[in-house]
Amino acid sequence: MRTVLVVDDEPQLLRALQVNLEAEGYRVLTALDGTSALKHAEDGHADVVVLDLGLPDINGVDVITRIRRTSSIPIIVLSARHGSVDKVRALDAGADDYVTKPFGLDELLARLRVAGRRSGLPEAADQGAAVDVGDFEVDLANRKVTRSGEAVRLTPREWAILELLVRNPGRLITQQQMLAKVWGPGYDNETHYLRVYMGQLRRKLEADPARPRHLLTEAGMGYRFEP
Repeated sequence: MRTVLVVDDEPQLLRALQVNLEAEGYRVLTALDGTSALKHAEDGHADVVVLDLGLPDINGVDVITRIRRTSSIPIIVLSARHGSVDKVRALDAGADDYVTKPFGLDELLARLRVAGRRSGLPEAADQGAAVDVGDFEVDLANRKVTRSGEAVRLTPREWAILELLVRNPGRLITQQQMLAKVWGPGYDNETHYLRVYMGQLRRKLEADPARPRHLLTEAGMGYRFEP
């Protein structure tokens, strides 16, 4: 299940989008202003952002610019501004797509699918509320991990790595995909970060961290989660 962050200062539209996207199988986060949007983006909980440019506190283009400093998350602009100047500014700031209001839900859903493909990540499998592999359990809905019935505390980046792997069981996540998703652009060569964090996750979750059964390394390529 992909998570969409929808940012719009119209409460009725925000609620309508939340209801319709959830009905299509998305998890939806909402924000009425740029400050809240940036907080959600920094938390790393969203897979794609749908952003209105006309926000009450921060210009939407500035929100895009600030997100792009640390993240490569796909951004779809959803705006009533039809002028080419606004579109160019948003795209130059780092937006991936631009949809003008009024719009059809089918069009937005299609743009979301395209944004997911552009991110370079495999489509997430439908995992339900929790994944139990015996050694540990990952509650995706509530963002919690337990081992032998005891809560396991993970850092935000540890959780981001684990969630990415668990949502794509059996699939190889390349080093570059993981770095882009968890750390953002500009970290393509920082593969030592992955070794450190995967080691920490194995120590916290695997019965035998030296011989992991679930959090596997594909040498020179990336990582894989085996349930």
